[in-house]
Amino acid sequence: MKTRREFIKISALGIGAAAIASQSNRWGFGLPLYADENKSNKSKATKLTPTYCEVCFWKCAAWAHINDNGKILKLTGNANDPQCNGRLCPRGTGGVGMVYDDDRLKTPLIRVVENGKQTYREASWPEALDYIAEKMKEIAAKNGPESIALFNHGSAGGHFTHLLKSFGSSTITAPSFAQCRGPRETGFETTFGAQVGSPEPTDIRDTRCLVLIGSHIGENMHNAQVQEFSDAVDKGATIITVDPRLSIAANKSKYWLPIKPATDIALLLSWIHVLIDEEIYNKEYVAKHTMGLDQLKVHVSTFTPEWAYGITNIKPSVIRQTAREMADAAPSVLIHPGRHVTWYGDDAQRSRAIAILNGLLGSWGARGGFFMKASAGIPDFPHPEYPKPKWSWPEVLNGKYPFASMSVSNTFIEASISSNDNKYPIKAWFVAGTNLPVAIPMMSQMQKALQDLELVVVVDTMPTEVTGFADVVLPECTYLERHDDLRDVPHRVPTIALREPAIEPMWESKPAWWIAKQIGERLGLHDYFKYEDFEEVISWQLQQKGLTLAELKSKGIVVLPRHNESPYLDPKEDYHFNTPSGKVEFYSSALASAGFDPIPVYTPHPEPEDGFYRLIYGRAPMHTFSRTANNPNLTDLMDENSVWVHPKVASLWGLEEGKYTYLRNQDGITSNFPIKVRVTERIRWDSVYMVHGFGHNQKELSRAFGKGANDTQLITNVMIDPMMGGTGMRGNFVTFTATGATEEKEAAL
Repeated sequence: MKTRREFIKISALGIGAAAIASQSNRWGFGLPLYADENKSNKSKATKLTPTYCEVCFWKCAAWAHINDNGKILKLTGNANDPQCNGRLCPRGTGGVGMVYDDDRLKTPLIRVVENGKQTYREASWPEALDYIAEKMKEIAAKNGPESIALFNHGSAGGHFTHLLKSFGSSTITAPSFAQCRGPRETGFETTFGAQVGSPEPTDIRDTRCLVLIGSHIGENMHNAQVQEFSDAVDKGATIITVDPRLSIAANKSKYWLPIKPATDIALLLSWIHVLIDEEIYNKEYVAKHTMGLDQLKVHVSTFTPEWAYGITNIKPSVIRQTAREMADAAPSVLIHPGRHVTWYGDDAQRSRAIAILNGLLGSWGARGGFFMKASAGIPDFPHPEYPKPKWSWPEVLNGKYPFASMSVSNTFIEASISSNDNKYPIKAWFVAGTNLPVAIPMMSQMQKALQDLELVVVVDTMPTEVTGFADVVLPECTYLERHDDLRDVPHRVPTIALREPAIEPMWESKPAWWIAKQIGERLGLHDYFKYEDFEEVISWQLQQKGLTLAELKSKGIVVLPRHNESPYLDPKEDYHFNTPSGKVEFYSSALASAGFDPIPVYTPHPEPEDGFYRLIYGRAPMHTFSRTANNPNLTDLMDENSVWVHPKVASLWGLEEGKYTYLRNQDGITSNFPIKVRVTERIRWDSVYMVHGFGHNQKELSRAFGKGANDTQLITNVMIDPMMGGTGMRGNFVTFTATGATEEKEAAL
């Protein structure tokens, strides 16, 4: 059956052949030359260019080492950056592989029909940009500019956000809110009146007790947190890890609590019970800064460790002992808020329980707990006021998710499906730096939306799954080939870091700021883009801070003094929290008024049927989501994922270490590719575990295609958080379909 927007495999086109040929001599095309030069050590760095990493959101400041042939030899951390302390993680050092990956997008592409079949043809930049601008004008004339939406992730998002706002649309979303960290922001904001943000203001280096509940430090490889975690271990801090799996962090912990999945709230409520029942909470902090203790005390009175034991499988003695360890360390104690926290649909309430526990211990604003962040405050480059949209993302919620402080990506997808009931229709998507089919669950819903859209523009460095659905594909250059916004990340101290192009953009790729500006000019938005080069913007912004571009080029980063003296609350001073009461709220009247539980409650979640096991997924130190699965420098470290299976389960199913199996979920969906079995006692018998970001079905990703299984494909049961719209994705169960899997894999290899 023909569809309006068929999926197109870019690899069939042999794209960019001319561009490759023209630049192969200039750049030494491909990784082999780069690798050989390093191996023979014939080339040495003659120039250092400041940058900051784009492989994850931590954005560590770094130096690109360039040789006299104009090639990037390596990346090293900037010693003056407090977010990396001069050290990069494996992903950061592997960033060079993104530049010299010969699978990169190389030239603009436009969807066309040839001989009755949809395909792409190469296009010039003027042709592609003209096409986009004309379509935007048509769509805006019929439906308003608000009907053009942006899905964004990473630095490119800022440039396209400016473009859409200049055009009159603030229909802008980042999947990271609904698919990753949104529940914790809601949980902490309804408790402390402040979100956690990125990077997290966790004072791990000075903590005396660190509690990780579903937070995989050491595998998510958020640089400074991992360094501080190592320091905390060396200093003898008590580490408590709650996880169905013996993770890297759990292996370094004094206590590993292999909790039954989906019962975390029960454990948190029981810990709160122990602190209050034994009166070992931080009485001074609670009396000075909180409200709702009496209601909380009544609420948790029956949530004893014995009650929790029957739910969580954690022994009462262990629950009591770990609660006492927290109390003994308070206020230098930290129950980590986690990062990817969209699990079971009640995730904002679970984050509320974590926030309440931190409040009882007095860790918010305490050394060794959560510090108060500071930012440099970079001014916007002068431009006219943005036109006011007739509607924006809050209207797209259609009255749902009252505690969503940011846009919810899945509501954008719903609004893109044609319906007479849709008051706020979305007709076009810009997708910048996010591979939606791998990042967002419920692919069937997304495919319906893709058939109804009038325009899909994808801006990326790689031919990921989402590029196959685009009307226009625009090749963005990598972060090492472009300018971007100055890095101003709120943290312990304000910092400003510079990203300069280490080399010129390869092939026909372009920086996002240039693409956005060129489209803006074609839309008549000249006054919003009054610069020829983005370096002009950066130079002006630095001047407003009393700095110069020359200084940043030589230093890479500057560290500024805090406006207030201390990142911690003064115990002698009153503090107004940005909540309705001005206090830390154990009992939330705002939640109660909206019809939600004012204090978290535990609700049992569905259990797997016989022969099925809960699917748990996570990260690997050398990869970031699906973004690095094709990186030649990082696939050498890990080129496929595996499924962790308990020995008893492996024996039951006849699964062998190193052999392959297919996974089939509760809705009958089978993984496209088989996955290697890892038999280990480091996982509970009722669960299996796999690293996210593998199992790509794009043959143009030559190193990632068919390597491992894609967990997102198996996540078809999504539990929506009613408070903020988060997509709970850990209510999926899988079984094994091993027939022929190993033979098929060996034949493919």
